Amino acid sequence: MMKFMGYVRPSGRVGVRNHVLILPTVVCANDVAMRIAAQLPGAVYVTHEHGCGQLPPDLAQTRRTLLGYGSNPNVAACLVVGLGCEALEPHPLAEDIDKAGTPSVAVVIQEEGGSVGCIAKGVALAQAMMARASRQTRVECDISELTLGLECGGSDAWSGLSANPVTGQVSDLLIAEGGRSILSETQELIGAEHLLAQRAASPEIGNALLRQVRRAEEGSLRMGVDIRFANPSQGNMAGGITTLEEKSLGCIHKAGRAPLNEVVEYAETPTKKGLIFMDTPGHDAESTTGLLAGGAQVVIFTTGLGTCLGAAIAPVIKVASNTALFEKMGVNLDFNAGVVIDGRQSISEAGRELFEEMIKVCNGQATKSEVLGYGGFAINRIGPTQ
Repeated sequence: MMKFMGYVRPSGRVGVRNHVLILPTVVCANDVAMRIAAQLPGAVYVTHEHGCGQLPPDLAQTRRTLLGYGSNPNVAACLVVGLGCEALEPHPLAEDIDKAGTPSVAVVIQEEGGSVGCIAKGVALAQAMMARASRQTRVECDISELTLGLECGGSDAWSGLSANPVTGQVSDLLIAEGGRSILSETQELIGAEHLLAQRAASPEIGNALLRQVRRAEEGSLRMGVDIRFANPSQGNMAGGITTLEEKSLGCIHKAGRAPLNEVVEYAETPTKKGLIFMDTPGHDAESTTGLLAGGAQVVIFTTGLGTCLGAAIAPVIKVASNTALFEKMGVNLDFNAGVVIDGRQSISEAGRELFEEMIKVCNGQATKSEVLGYGGFAINRIGPTQ
């Protein structure tokens, strides 16, 4: 069994990073969360536009996302910051994050007499969290403890020929060691969904996948538009992708060849190992957030046009589909799968090299987005704001 060096949490899960997260429950608490984090070098934070004025399905999804993100194994401790009158109550959220195995408490603006008092208390609480987190050390862990998120963004015509199949090799290698990979982006299965459904471990799992894809397409039709109005994007088309079906046939290569073992909702934690599919949109930040809320500790993100999106709590390994892009945007990209197009490596050889790179990152090697301090956080919205 292969090993990596990780942080073992009270829940038994293993992190590849050791972050203290400042997590607002509602848009009204964003500024306070940012100011708490600003006084604590090394702390991370996110902001979002949700937590109130949402219908029950959206509110439940927002809460599930924040709960999963706050209890991700990469988070050593989580400070929840609330306003006090929002629909998504801060104290119960912090309690549930704590029960999930991540030490967590809440600080509430209205309870502290305003933002200034809340910032002061929040800084003191998070400072103590950071001191405790600093005493945690990496230990040797089985690679089967890893969950890999699979994402692509800014795809071009080379993505389905190099970066995505190379990433699929990594997924297969991890699964062979007992780990888990989560494929995302439901809209980018349209036209290729039957191929993944054929690999399902049971007819029920295959049908669940087909239902999710059908639901995604019907959602746009209810608005009176075809999903192909927005996907592929103008950039995708400029990069040589002509149809959504063509994009989907390339996207699916990130899933390698393993059987599909489970289908989960957005930000839902899988219960099985192996290849999982999560219902996320094609929107990169929303999709990546869902993967991390579902427990992924590391993300491989392929691109043919370039992107600098990262994540607050996890390393995001950027894989270029072509050498020209890698040379142009090397400040943001971690791995060049263009060597396959250039004829310098086979897909298998490049996949093995990317797999080894992923292990180095899990052991602590920083990705380009981490070096630059780039994050990315967005929660998928189901319906209108109320």
